[in-house]
Amino acid sequence: MRQYLEAFLDIETTGLSPEYGEITVIGIHLTNGLDSRFVQLVWPGITADRLSEALAGVDVIYTYNGSRFDLPFICSRLGLDLTGLFRHQDLMYDCWRKNLYGGLKCVERQLGIPRRLTEVNGYQAVILWWRYINDHDRDALATLLDYNKEDVINLKALKEVLL
Repeated sequence: MRQYLEAFLDIETTGLSPEYGEITVIGIHLTNGLDSRFVQLVWPGITADRLSEALAGVDVIYTYNGSRFDLPFICSRLGLDLTGLFRHQDLMYDCWRKNLYGGLKCVERQLGIPRRLTEVNGYQAVILWWRYINDHDRDALATLLDYNKEDVINLKALKEVLL
């Protein structure tokens, strides 16, 4: 089994509160030098076991605002404390040290990191999910998965620019 040293992780949810919201998508970009792999877990297939399996061999997890959102949400909903299992680096704080403020998309624009789905944000991600669930709109799910993938892939680009 190949060892992946770094994982770039981002989640999509039905809301901001883990008490009332669900995790709809977990995107993970696993990298080891030039070798990389992309994994997406989609509800109802999101479990602690599947996430642990996806992260096997990882040394460090990178997120953007993951200390305050992604990792606590995962811990609350899945009972999996990733900060106790892996080193974690929240790139938002690295951005702050370089006077780069705002959400991930804002920082990407400031640094010239390109994004294809410029019209989708976290709010639209929730709407896309409910269009998929309520209307069986597979195009909405495809857009949501593309949006999540772009977030995760751009985390690696952000890390490379910052560090």
